[in-house]
Amino acid sequence: MNVRRSAAALAAVGVLAAAAPATAAGASPSPSPKVTLPAGLFGTSDPTYDGVWRQSLALLAQRTLGERPAASAVDWLVGQQCPDGGFAAFRAAPAGPCGGKGGSADTNSTAAAVQALQALGEHDGEVRKAATWLKTAQNKDGGWGYTPGSPSDTNSTAVVIGALTAAGKDTTRLRTEGRTPYEALAQWSIPCDQDGGGAFAYQPDKKGKLAANADASAAGVLGALGKGFVTTAGKAPAKTGCVTAEKPTPAQLADNAAAYLSGAVAKSGYLKSALPGAADQPDYGNTADTVVALAAAGRTGQAEKSYTWLEKNATGWARQNGPAAYAQLILAAHATGADPRHFGGTDLVRALDATGPAPQRAGATATAGHGNEKRSEHDSGTSVWWIVGVGLVAGIGVGFLLSGRRKKQQP
Repeated sequence: MNVRRSAAALAAVGVLAAAAPATAAGASPSPSPKVTLPAGLFGTSDPTYDGVWRQSLALLAQRTLGERPAASAVDWLVGQQCPDGGFAAFRAAPAGPCGGKGGSADTNSTAAAVQALQALGEHDGEVRKAATWLKTAQNKDGGWGYTPGSPSDTNSTAVVIGALTAAGKDTTRLRTEGRTPYEALAQWSIPCDQDGGGAFAYQPDKKGKLAANADASAAGVLGALGKGFVTTAGKAPAKTGCVTAEKPTPAQLADNAAAYLSGAVAKSGYLKSALPGAADQPDYGNTADTVVALAAAGRTGQAEKSYTWLEKNATGWARQNGPAAYAQLILAAHATGADPRHFGGTDLVRALDATGPAPQRAGATATAGHGNEKRSEHDSGTSVWWIVGVGLVAGIGVGFLLSGRRKKQQP
């Protein structure tokens, strides 16, 4: 979940760090040095941990709506690419080398950038280099971790599948030591007869046990279906519950995870946060992700019910969390066929556009150097230290739609 940089957020980091003292030993609770926001960047918060991610989602949402993003916004994203093709979360000095203080490339930022640049068009070279980098980062189990060489997880594997599919790659034939990404996803799918049956786990724990995770399940549905962030309603499943199969197909894996998600939101319409100290609080970001996943899996009835809940309740959350949050809601609207300009009294399109450079007018000539002409006074982007806290307890950074990737079991 995205939250403002606040005392409450910093306190939450303290709780998370206490839960993972070994990982947090070298972390500092103080904010990072002030970063000068470059022209063209969406959001006004420190982009150190999410600059490429939120920019990619914002551009992808604008393009999905038929808008022409500002040239300065596109140029900023292109300029973040490392020489080897990967993208780091943020490079304050793009002309310098990647790695170390300059920012190391990661699979999630790279996959998000690939989907955005592919949708924008005219960036074949950048997309090709990034796709090659992603393929070289594939692990022996067929999946991907957040960084090259780190243990594979459902979220990273799913977002990379979506990116490579968007780039025109056949992910069913992408093998490392004979294993495909879909075989990797299968190993994180919980059998129907176990607790949380049908769901995806983020990763197995140290003992190899799988725990149902709604965030990973939403990502896993799209990954198993070979889809990216932008999707529309799929074909309704033949059966509504979890279906046992000795060797489930990717489509069956997606159906089972969607069945789990449908059950998780059936009563209230939304997911509850699994973060410490946030019991019974709605998780708006992962609910939006779930709407996209349910629609893609053909469970449109429940997807529309949860979208309706978001319309009534998520405006304030989006206003606090800026471009990535607005983009999530726009993509949820697109998946269900709803109009994002009429979201519970809010025009999500105008709200997103206000957090960055104004999109080009129809027929306008693209010109580089657009500044951040319009900014929402409420826009704070993604809270850096909330992400850091989640990273401490999870041992990894962001995931599917940067909802504050909780790696704990979701009720």
